[in-house]
Amino acid sequence: MCYRFSMRTLPIFQIDAFTDRAFTGNPAAVCPLPSWLPDATLQAIAAENNLSETAFTVPEAGGHRLRWFTPTLEVDLCGHATLAAASVLLKEPGSIAFFTRSGTLTVTRSGDALTMDFPAIPPTPAEPPDGLRAALGGSPSEFFRIRSVHGARYFMALMDSPKAVSSLAPDTVTIGTALGANVIATALGGQHDFVSRFFAPASGVPEDPVTGSAHCSLAPYWSGRLGRSTVTGHQISTRGGVVRCEVIGDRVLITGQCALYMEGRIHIPA
Repeated sequence: MCYRFSMRTLPIFQIDAFTDRAFTGNPAAVCPLPSWLPDATLQAIAAENNLSETAFTVPEAGGHRLRWFTPTLEVDLCGHATLAAASVLLKEPGSIAFFTRSGTLTVTRSGDALTMDFPAIPPTPAEPPDGLRAALGGSPSEFFRIRSVHGARYFMALMDSPKAVSSLAPDTVTIGTALGANVIATALGGQHDFVSRFFAPASGVPEDPVTGSAHCSLAPYWSGRLGRSTVTGHQISTRGGVVRCEVIGDRVLITGQCALYMEGRIHIPA
């Protein structure tokens, strides 16, 4: 017996962000839509994609509305999926405006480079909640509190060396479930100004490969420590990626490249 189902077909792109070649950087799905689907459908698509973020865009006067979903929830700010969305929608040199939960975010293309104009979110020194230091592991020399941007408590841990960051094997279940926290681990770099890793288990992402939004806090911190406005970070996850940053007042310009991995269509119930 053959069954027929009423289906809706939508375009989808999978983009590796903060890299110039596939299989590195941070993969994001981008779904350009003519109009909004129900939130439950958007979340179901993101869960089905099972990437750290899926970006959905809808045209609006003067730009596009942009929303980001992890496999479990909608987030307030996402860098790599914004970069990915711009790479899909902005093919020629110029700028595009995205209207988001975090205000209007502008992305400018110059050649293969895409530069995002994001808010600066400076960290402030703070004691970690009980259990966070042990769950993260290693020996953080200092903790910082960052205002919540992913629906969870958000901290930064300063480590003594890139090796201390790379060797972390955190208890992400405790960090995400028991403490409801997301954590950036960072240290002064060697080849690059600083290194980092980002653990976001409270948002459904145990470790994010390359995190643009984390650099809204990393860039002002390391810019202040190093005494210059332009800094370059290397997120040393397994896939890895390089993020170039410039701090201008209360904004951070975050620059990277993108590589198209996959283009296709998805089919959802009409």
